[in-house]
Amino acid sequence: MRTLIRSAAALAAAGLTLAPAAASADPTPSPGATTVTKSGTSFLTATAITAGQPVQVGASTGDHLYWSFRADAGQTHQITATVSFPKGRTGKSTWAVDVFDGLRRRQACTAGAQTPTADAAATSVTLGCTLRRVRPWAEPWSGDPLPGTYYVRLAVTDLPEPDLGLPIDVDLLVGVDGEGGASGDDGKLEAPLVPNTRAGTVLTTEPTPEPVAEAETSLTGWLPEAGSRWVWTTAGGVLAAVAGVVGFALTRRPRRP
Repeated sequence: MRTLIRSAAALAAAGLTLAPAAASADPTPSPGATTVTKSGTSFLTATAITAGQPVQVGASTGDHLYWSFRADAGQTHQITATVSFPKGRTGKSTWAVDVFDGLRRRQACTAGAQTPTADAAATSVTLGCTLRRVRPWAEPWSGDPLPGTYYVRLAVTDLPEPDLGLPIDVDLLVGVDGEGGASGDDGKLEAPLVPNTRAGTVLTTEPTPEPVAEAETSLTGWLPEAGSRWVWTTAGGVLAAVAGVVGFALTRRPRRP
């Protein structure tokens, strides 16, 4: 009994010792990385960034800000964002950071304050999201993160109407753990999940119609085909008329002299 208690205590101590080491630290900018000073307003206009590249943009409360980054198999990404407010806000505001994969599927966060609420007196709010490890392959029905392009969306979800449109400053950073490539999963994705954004070509001139054959302008060209619904409708009408005449002749009473 004492041996079991000592073993349990040793395991608990080991767990407490390893817990801080297992927790992921906040991402830090890469040395020499260029700061990004813009953002997109939709998935199609999302500003491309890389892991370790800091983002500093000015926006207005109510804007939807989009960025995109590439993820490889075996990597785990952490997104941190800080929104700074001006003074004079009238009430609380709730903010949200969401991450989507290349198929526009919303990915779950395993850690971080994804939807924090800032008080009226607060000057800033910090958001965070740690994604699951990117897998090299997955079943078609699953929502597991796969290699490809990922999108980050930052927006306010609830605030007083008078605070809409106030200026804000956003600092965002995407960190990554793992070099990618090697993984214990038995499989591989054939192509990364990247949306098809190739637009079609615009026609500048009207297409030239093909010449009509003389046979189509003749009388036979105007006749319907043998299996068309017009032929069957006409034939059905004729048969119905004949059946009506025959039926009337059979049921008509003879005149009395």
